[in-house]
Order: sequence, then C-alpha cells, then structure tokens
Amino acid sequence: MMKDTIVFALTSSVDLAEEICAYLGLKRGQIAVKHFADGEIIVEPEESVRGKRVFIVQSTCYPVSETYMEILIALDAMKRASAGEITVVMPYYGYARQDRKARARQPITSKLMADLLQVAGANRVVTIDLHAPQIQGFFNIPIDDLSAVSMLGQYFRSKHFKDEVVVVSPDHGGATRARRMADSIPGSTIAIIDKRRTKPNVAEAMNLIGEVDGKICIIVDDIIDTGGSILGGVKMLYERGAKEVYCAVSHGVLSKDAVARIHDSPIKELVITNSIELSPEKRKEAKIKQISVGYMLAKTIEAIHSHKPVSELYHIFND
Repeated sequence: MMKDTIVFALTSSVDLAEEICAYLGLKRGQIAVKHFADGEIIVEPEESVRGKRVFIVQSTCYPVSETYMEILIALDAMKRASAGEITVVMPYYGYARQDRKARARQPITSKLMADLLQVAGANRVVTIDLHAPQIQGFFNIPIDDLSAVSMLGQYFRSKHFKDEVVVVSPDHGGATRARRMADSIPGSTIAIIDKRRTKPNVAEAMNLIGEVDGKICIIVDDIIDTGGSILGGVKMLYERGAKEVYCAVSHGVLSKDAVARIHDSPIKELVITNSIELSPEKRKEAKIKQISVGYMLAKTIEAIHSHKPVSELYHIFND
C-alpha cells in the first residue's frame, strides 16, 4: 500500500523512526550522515528516492543548529535526487521560543527556520505542540501541528484518581492547552499560574488563579528545559495545599541539571513524550515517565499518504 513511500531518520530520531516504520510495515530508508574534519555535514540517501514520497524524521533538539543543518542538507539531497514529495517530520521544532520580538532588536528565528526549510525543498512539515501555534503562519506550505495532549490525557485517565483533579497551566499563554487536557479528564477543573519571565530559562511564579487545596494537580506544558519554571510552579501548588503534583509535557528538552532537579523535587511524576530521545542516564530517573508518539506519527503518515484528514487520528486516544 505504501510501496512508494520511504521514511528516513537523521541522527536525533533514529529510535522513533524505527518505531514509526514498524507500525507502517516499512523498512527504514538507508541514509548516511557524515562529517568532514572541519565539522561540515554531508547527507546522502543510499537508495533511490526518484518519484517517491519521502519522510525525513528528525527532532531539532540538542545540538539544535547541527540537527537543523542535517535536515536542510538532507532536503537538498532529496530534491536533487528527484524525490516526488518531501515531508519533514519534526516532532520537536527547535527555535520555536523565538517566535516574536519580545524586546528591541531581537530576531524572530522560528520564522527564519521556516523559510530555510521551504527554500531547502520541504513540501510539508509535521510537528507536535509548537511552542506558539501562530508559527504555522510562518509557512507557505502545509503544516500539521499535532498535539500530544489527548495522549497525555489518556495516560492520566488510566490512573483513575480518586481525588479531584485540577489541570494547571504554568502561564496565561498555556490556558487553552490546559483546557484541552481538562476536557480529556472527566470532572477535572483548571487553574492558571501567573508568572513573570525575567530572562530566558528564568521565570518567577507570582500568583495562582484557581483552587488546588486537597486536590491532585497536573501541570501541562509544551517544553521542559532546565526545569526552573515548572518546578517553581510545583512548589507553589504544594504551598497552596495540593495533595500531589504531576507534570505532563510534550517535549523533554531537559538541559543542564534538569534531571537532578526533578529527582530532588517533590514532583510525583513527570510524563513526557519521546519527541526528544533521552540519554540512557536520563532514562534511569524514576520520576520521569516517557510515552511514545510513534503510533500517532505513523497514523499521520498514513493519512498524508492516503489523502485522509489528519485530525481524525485524535479519536484513537479517547478510550
């Protein structure tokens, strides 16, 4: 059914691409990513892509600029090898936090990345939980911004909490995401943390809108990087009487000493997806639970291949 389709993995998402291919019943495409002595990257597909539907799987996580360059060079290689249609499956879209000019003379780097992907030859982009949904407007090609919220909601529903659940947004901008999560957990309500971000990776929780006393809280966000912002929210919720605090995050960037901070915190569990692959050391942390987006991405590729609505795949997480 998908004999004209090839799924390639670049260096950051090999395991995820293998899982996607297993669901699709495909053998992962062979591709070589090599470096010259000075650090230049060369990417060469090792099988014919002429006239094929090509999917390149790569999250642009650390080292972000290098993983982006791999995609751009791979796109150029596919285009020059006469690929029929090229889709970039980028579960984690790096540079998404630079989506606007927050101060004078700042770049809008997420727009620059969108331009580069299009110029390099991408015909479509698939991503998961963009930091800002309006980034979709930076593209002049189709973009499917999937959401892991339904999947995360299914995970927490399976816990069958006996106490009342409150879904907490760590800031005002995430209130819509928190509402979607609350809609997937029957009987839950929402709360919002009012915080002030003083500089990148530094945020101070100020106030809480909503009631959490004696309740189970689930903080839902798109990214956890150093962990400072979310763990500040966790501390506030316990101070306001929360019984237990969980975190549900789409992308586990987990930079610097984030894992150690999570281990030492009172957080009950951090649930993340495998949009970013964890190192063996990070996987050992008992408080971190990782769930897979492989099936969701495989069904998305199927939908794109067969020209069916991608939105229908969210129904699979309603049980």
